[in-house]
Order: sequence, then structure tokens, then C-alpha cells
Amino acid sequence: MSWDCGLKYMFSVSPALQPGSMCILHDKEDLSRLEMVQRLAKDGCRFLQNHSKGPERTSEPQSDEAVRVCLRERGHDVLVLQRVSSEQPAPSASARGGGREEARNRRYMVVSGTPEKILEHLLNDRTLDDDQGMTQGKESDTLLDDFLLTHPVFMSTSDLCQALLGHYCTKRYRGKEDRKEALERKRKVLHLVSQWVALCTDFLREDEHVKLFMKTLCRYVLDDLYEHPALEKDVRELQRLYQLHRRHTVDEYSPQRKSKALFHQLSLKENGLQSRGSQRETKEVLCHVYITMDSYLSMRAHAGMVTQELLQAAAERMDVPLGELVLVAVTYPGGRLLLQPQDRIFSDSLRPVGRLHVCRKDLGEVLNPFTDNSELQQRTARMLSLNTWDVAVALTNFDWTIFDSIHEQELVYFTFSRHSSSSHTVALELLLQRCNEVQLWVMTEVLLCPTLCKRVQLIKKFIKIAAHCKAQRNLNCFFAIIMGLNAAAVSRLSQTWEKIPGKFKKLFSELETITDPSLNHKAYRESFKKMKAPKIPFLPLLLKDITFIHEGNKTFHDNLVNFEKLHMIADTVRLIRQCQKDHMGNGISQKSSSEVRAYIDYLHIIDNQQTLFELSHRLEPRA
Repeated sequence: MSWDCGLKYMFSVSPALQPGSMCILHDKEDLSRLEMVQRLAKDGCRFLQNHSKGPERTSEPQSDEAVRVCLRERGHDVLVLQRVSSEQPAPSASARGGGREEARNRRYMVVSGTPEKILEHLLNDRTLDDDQGMTQGKESDTLLDDFLLTHPVFMSTSDLCQALLGHYCTKRYRGKEDRKEALERKRKVLHLVSQWVALCTDFLREDEHVKLFMKTLCRYVLDDLYEHPALEKDVRELQRLYQLHRRHTVDEYSPQRKSKALFHQLSLKENGLQSRGSQRETKEVLCHVYITMDSYLSMRAHAGMVTQELLQAAAERMDVPLGELVLVAVTYPGGRLLLQPQDRIFSDSLRPVGRLHVCRKDLGEVLNPFTDNSELQQRTARMLSLNTWDVAVALTNFDWTIFDSIHEQELVYFTFSRHSSSSHTVALELLLQRCNEVQLWVMTEVLLCPTLCKRVQLIKKFIKIAAHCKAQRNLNCFFAIIMGLNAAAVSRLSQTWEKIPGKFKKLFSELETITDPSLNHKAYRESFKKMKAPKIPFLPLLLKDITFIHEGNKTFHDNLVNFEKLHMIADTVRLIRQCQKDHMGNGISQKSSSEVRAYIDYLHIIDNQQTLFELSHRLEPRA
């Protein structure tokens, strides 16, 4: 049958079409991939010309942005693609055939579709080099990254595992599939799985579906080694990434030694696949220990900490003998529990057993919390003896430890699962909490300083610390300090601010400019863009950007995943990855003084705004 007429609106993308599928074509293309057309025709596919009337066509081709392709099944749209031109032309077009390479350089990005069809297109879009190595264009790599980062929004991990197993085991087209096509299909699935595991290892290790999926997939691959020896490299890569090990080597699955009985000897490496719950023992969290009804110490604590350790740290920070203190957990609603020395502070979910209060034993009632005491308030003067650069270093090291452990996918989980507690957002929530605490700490230190001259010195120190944090590329802490100084309870201290020297007022004004929210935080964005990585962004603004995308665009259109929205979100969260990279060896962490580090690890914070205002009015009453 002749195809040289009637198919003049053919396009050069190859979505896997099932029998009875319909493809609406929107643009004129060459017939460089005629073999695909013939194969799809044998499978009962129908090719339709777009008959929609629009402006008169000119001899000039349409721009890529205007070219969209819609795939239909059973009368319903299942995939919508948009053509993009690769920014990197194939270097070997003349050697391998210009038509094939031209098709490679003209790719189609997903606009919307069902989860299954998006995955199908993603696998089809992968290309294998002649030596069986993966060769990808920028757009294809971006599509894969978008899908892997955002798939929890529209496809559960269990469903994705089942779909990938299906693509690995099931023949793509109806009829006979030659060995080369089968090998290519299997390698594409294995490459995608390797990328997925490499990108999201921390989230996948605790998932039982993934553990079972990886064992099953590796057994399938080992079974296929007899027919496809080239898969040996892929299965070794999977085992390396997911830390799988077997009692026998891949060589024992050679054609001469093939035996299905050996497949059961594949096992998960216990040390490598320990659940996140067991890893929590070494994790650090921020613990609030209240010393009055509205002020607390923010302390670094490990997940397995017991009462005795916490009391020891609090006693040292407060300069009170350990024997005089007890720890009380206030549970809701209103219950109180006296914790014993070896009681654990945190539950398995990393939540404290209740609101923790340090109490004195010698009070009339053991469970009474501390009342305000002047000695504790005056301890803030210790801040004046600390070097400002060392304080900034300690703050940045603390923030970097948390930020470097944040995964981009945490922002996706946080945005789409905001009202449900998720174990996938622990590090992100920790850094957000730290930002809020630093702001309150700045206010607390200033407002607990009783004399005017010391308050002036403190504010000068905080201005210098903010400048140092900016110089150390820690914009999260920089914003927190500036916001603390700009808080109403501090900014109203007119007598104190009048005593600030002019050069410090000028410096503070320059720093304030960066935090100016006008023009969508243009000043901050431009300043941050110029900074080299690694660096710590102001996370609340990044989450605001993602939330704006989320709330301004529907996630589904006519039961199709709005992948354009998910691409925008993935593109935004990738900033985390870019900020964490250190290609040039510009490490952000530095050595800090042990004295300063001990002080920064236990911040005294008042979290009650009414109390802060009362302190402010006590220092400078209204005229």
C-alpha cells in the first residue's frame, strides 16, 4: 500500500499506540520515519489530517510553540504533546543518517496526559546509542526529571512500580518483536529505574513496594541474561544504586549456569536498606524546652535523647545545678507527666511526648514552671562578648547541615500535602522552624537587654551578623535577622535606634533593600542569582513561589494530568539542587568557635508576641 500521499501531515514522534488508537496530527513533516507509520498501520491505527480552519497558511513554517499533537483512545484524549527543537544539534547526523538525527533533535514535550501515557511517552523518548549507551537531549532529560520529582502528585509509588514492571515484561507492539527491539525496551526501563533510584533514594528506601519491585525486577533481568547478555551492566548498576547483593555473582547466571532456583538467593542488603525509622537514631531535631510559660530554649537534640541528657544540657545553658531540675511533659488537654531520667523524649514520629517544661524541685509544687527571673534575662549580655563573624559562621553551619539534607521532592510533598503530616518533609520543616526561631531569638535578645547602651551594642552586633550571613551566602538566616530587627516590638524602640551610629544605619538600610518585597522580591532575586553555589536560599519565598504555581493552575484538565504545571513546579524546586552543588569547591561550612557553637545550639526564645510587646513597652514606655 502506498503512503506517499494522504500522509502529508505526518509527524516524527513515536508514542506507543495501541490497536484502535487515534492520532490527530497538526503539522506538516517529512516521512523520514516511514517504518514507524507502516508498523502503526499494521496495528490498526488511524491517521487523521487536521481539518480545523484557521488563518491562511504561508510558505513559512509554523513556530514550534504552535505545534501540538493530540493522541486519542476510544474517543478520549490521553496525551497532548508540544514540539520543541533541541538546543544541541546531533554531532553525528551525517554519519548515521540525517533523517534519524533530525527526528532526534525535534522532540515533543508533554503538555497533559494520563499517568500511563506520560510514562509511555517518556520511555519512547529515550534513545539508545549504537553501543547501547543512553544518549539524551536536554528536553528529554528535563522531562524525565520533571516526572520523577512530581509523580507522587498523580501516580503512587506502587502504581509506578507496577507500570514499570509491565513495560519491562510486556511487548510494546502487537505481533512479533525482534530481539533488538526487546533489548532496547528493557534497557530503557532499567535506565529510568536507575535514574529514579539515584534521584529519590532516601524516599524509596522505606517503601515496601519499592523493595519488592526492585527484587522482582532484578530477578526478571537475571532471567533475561541468557537471551540478552548486554543487560549485565544494567543489573550491576541497579544493584549498586539500591545496594542489593546476592550470594552469587552475575556470572553465575550465564547461559551455562542459568537456573531459576538461584533467583531466590537475591536478597536486600540489610545495612543498606534499613528503614528511615532506624536511621532516625542518628538524626538531629530542634527541641523546645520551656523555662517560662512563654519562653523556651531551642536545643539541638538527637532522636534517641533521654530525659537525663536533656536536663544536663538545659542546666548548663541556664547555669543551674542539675540536681535542682526536673522535666515535665504537658500533654493535651492539660495533662502533666513527670519524666524519669531514662525516659525517651521523642516518639518514633520524631515528635516530643508533650510540651516540655524544666521545673525546680524546691518550688512549692514540683510541676510549677519557672517564673521570670532577672538572672536569666541578664544572661543575654553574654552575646556582647561573642565575635560577630564566629556567630554568623555557627548560624550558617547549623543551617547548612539541615539544608544539605533537604531533597527537592520535600517541597512537592509540602505543597500538595500541607494539611497532613508527612515524614517526607522533616528536613524542610526543620529549616523553616529554624528561620522562625532565629527571628524570635533576635527579638528576645534585644528586648531582654535592660540598659540602653547595651541594646545599642546588641543591635549593632546583629546588623554585622546579618551582613556576615549574606557574605557567607546564607540568605535564610540573613532574612530572619533582618525581620527580627524590623519586628514592631524592636523597631518601636526609638530611643535605642537614635543612638545607632550613622554607618550602621546606612548598612542596615542597604541590607533592608535586599529584603524589600516590592516587584516580587526583585532585589533579593537579583542578589541571590549573582551568588555562587553552594548557598542557602530564603525558603519561605521559594515555597511561596511554588504555592503560587499550585493554586494558580489546575492539577488536572478533563481527567488529564496538567504536566505543564508540574514542569513549572519541578523547575522551581530544582533550585534546591542547584544551591547544594559545589562544583568549584566553594564550601559554605567553616570552622567555628566551640564557645559560640554551644551558645547558638541553645537559643533562648520568647515565642509570645504579647510578652515581647510588654517587654518593649517596659524598656521604652509610650510617650
